[in-house]
Amino acid sequence: MTNFIIKKVAVLGAGVMGAQIAAHCVNAKVPVVLFDLPAKEGNKNGIVQRAIDNLKKLSPAPLGNKDDAALIEIANYEDNLELLAGCDLIIEAIAERMDWKHDLYKKVAPHIAPNAIFASNTSGLSITTLSDGFDAELKARFCGVHFFNPPRYMHLVEIIPTESTKPEIVDQLEGFLTTTLGKGVVRAKDTPNFIANRVGIFGMLAIIHEAEQFGLTVDVVDDLTGAKLGRAKSGTFRTADVVGLDTMGHVIKTMQDNLADDPFFAVYKTPDVLAKLVAAGALGQKAGAGFYKKVGKDIQRLDFATGDYVAGGGKAADIVARILKEKDPVKKMKALRESTNPQGQFLWAIFRDAFHYIAVHLGSIADNARDVDFAMRWGFGWNVGPFETWQASGWTQIANWVKEDIDAGKALCAAPLPAWVFEGQVAEKGVHTAEGSFSASKNAYVPRSTLAVYERQPFRAPVLGAGAADGKTAGVTFHEDDSVRIWHQNDDVLIISLKTKMHVIGEGVINGLKMAQAEAEKNFKGLVIWNTDAAEGGAFSAGADLQSALPLFMQGGAKAMEPGIALLQDTFMAMKYSNVPVIAAVAGLALGGGCEMALHASKRVASIESYIGLVEVGVGLIPAGGGLKEAAARASNEAKGSDILHFLKTGFTNAATANVSKSALEAKAMGYLKEDDVIVFNPYELLHVAKVEARAMFDAGYRPPMKKTITATGRYGWATIRAQLVNMRDGGFISAHDYKLGDMIAEIVTGGDIDQGSQLSEQWFLDMERKAFLELLNHPKSQERIMGMMQTGKPVRN
Repeated sequence: MTNFIIKKVAVLGAGVMGAQIAAHCVNAKVPVVLFDLPAKEGNKNGIVQRAIDNLKKLSPAPLGNKDDAALIEIANYEDNLELLAGCDLIIEAIAERMDWKHDLYKKVAPHIAPNAIFASNTSGLSITTLSDGFDAELKARFCGVHFFNPPRYMHLVEIIPTESTKPEIVDQLEGFLTTTLGKGVVRAKDTPNFIANRVGIFGMLAIIHEAEQFGLTVDVVDDLTGAKLGRAKSGTFRTADVVGLDTMGHVIKTMQDNLADDPFFAVYKTPDVLAKLVAAGALGQKAGAGFYKKVGKDIQRLDFATGDYVAGGGKAADIVARILKEKDPVKKMKALRESTNPQGQFLWAIFRDAFHYIAVHLGSIADNARDVDFAMRWGFGWNVGPFETWQASGWTQIANWVKEDIDAGKALCAAPLPAWVFEGQVAEKGVHTAEGSFSASKNAYVPRSTLAVYERQPFRAPVLGAGAADGKTAGVTFHEDDSVRIWHQNDDVLIISLKTKMHVIGEGVINGLKMAQAEAEKNFKGLVIWNTDAAEGGAFSAGADLQSALPLFMQGGAKAMEPGIALLQDTFMAMKYSNVPVIAAVAGLALGGGCEMALHASKRVASIESYIGLVEVGVGLIPAGGGLKEAAARASNEAKGSDILHFLKTGFTNAATANVSKSALEAKAMGYLKEDDVIVFNPYELLHVAKVEARAMFDAGYRPPMKKTITATGRYGWATIRAQLVNMRDGGFISAHDYKLGDMIAEIVTGGDIDQGSQLSEQWFLDMERKAFLELLNHPKSQERIMGMMQTGKPVRN
């Protein structure tokens, strides 16, 4: 194997996508230079500079840490083309016009380094036609690389090779996109709009068509086609507004211009309603109006019949919502097909249209059915792909129903389902099996990619029906109960996976952690805390399990809670001073006790999408699992004799304002992750990296840290912080109870009413945390906050 390392990337085009792709490269510590046209007036690099400034304002944030915007190198096509020679990957991301792209390619081609990969982030133009005019040598290094918006958060990247692209170029690019940028790669054929947009935009057009057939309003359609179907909660029309109706119109036009011989061609007509909105400049969210319009605090919807905006808020009919809650896909689809409610009939129709479409087009647009399912899951936010849905609902039964509808003239076109749908193994098993997924072009089942990069994913993204190993059942179980599973894969590292809802920490989890640690110290090189849904957007841990602690509190009051809190503190301290390394593999939410669990690990390996913070004040409490003790300890360490208070203020402010990091990079800046903690970009690689770290630390002769005293800032620090709190309370920025909580946190992190410079043990801080926590449990204002959070899930301000 030869190392292929992309040392530097160039992005051509500082528009919405180009700038965000550059931002994500910087997130991943990949040096990047962003090009655009020279500005006509003022600073020649003004266009790029404005784009970079804008990155800091966008939400969701393209940058994991806003300060990193400064790391993007700025360039223009007139003065800086020589910079391209130092780039190993060049991504063109300018407007979707073949002539403009060709003009730019002529300019840049002479400056591209001899081994660099050249790629276009087009969302639908032919990659082969784009490479017209290249010499054979550059053609071999050119392909499509299609990111989805917003590129930091959307898992999908489509790679589109041409006949001329060298296979090793594509393999190298897939490795870089997967590990370094954290993406899920699907290879697409060079057909208009590739896989995800081809199927996704067809789906949206079919939904608009069927909504008009069944007389449904945009708000009802969005309620039916959003979270209730396991798709993006913005549904269909809201998604179109977010994407931009002009952008959507453009993608539809690509289909009109290039797919004249497609049996579904009639469906690619721009819907009248869309054409009217675009002509009126109502381009969706960016224009303030599209299918929806915000009027004051209300969201109004477009009435197709009159073209006016009217009150929205329409929802699915109860009977249809009940069908959609059915867990058994076979029963669910049968109920929709037989429903007499227009909403039920509409849902069956859009499923039928999608199944009809993907069956007819599988052979021409994708290598196999798995790629279509991943494209829709990762690119459009569907929980389950369209082929998976079909197979789960009963392959042959659905196929026959779709055929009946086609024969009866109810489908969107008369093209029959291809013969393979009813033949051989597909008829028996469906398109996904243990040996692979069906390829219509090869008439065979195709196994998953065996590129080396996938050896880093112990549990790859699952496909329904493929029966792959998953973290819930794989490996050897040492102990399993309702709260945890402790297990290993015969590789010297013990794993504990939490099974509670949102992985909250109650008595069962604490006992599990103690048991796992004892076993790891006896027989393993390390312990990893990793949850099986880490890659699917699950939480690391949402904190203490308040719900199950309630009965105990009701019976015995705050005093009855004390042993449990002491046990939690002791368990976390034992982790910190464990004789083998304990690695917290963090992804998603790590809040309150979940944050404290991570803080006490020997090291943290965190997914870029980690949202870490001490949020206890939201429920009227303070951190009591050692979070404030860690803030004091870390400030004492970092200050190394200079003004500790300066360092302490960060820890205090984060806890007192329940500040949560918006990325792992920000968590480093906030002090929740340490400088040498590892950030992982692909959540499917989290377990692999955590295990590698555990073994490396053990093999390097790991010893737990020595117990050190903490230098306290005492009365001086407490009074300084309190003065700021008084100003905030008196200025009306915080309530009296917020002040009380802030004052308690200040007392604990400073060590309280003692001399500045006192040397205190960790236990001193833990005892203060526990005492304050118990006092607050008895406080009526805190009880109001706890009950409010449990009833509504939202913090109460009192």
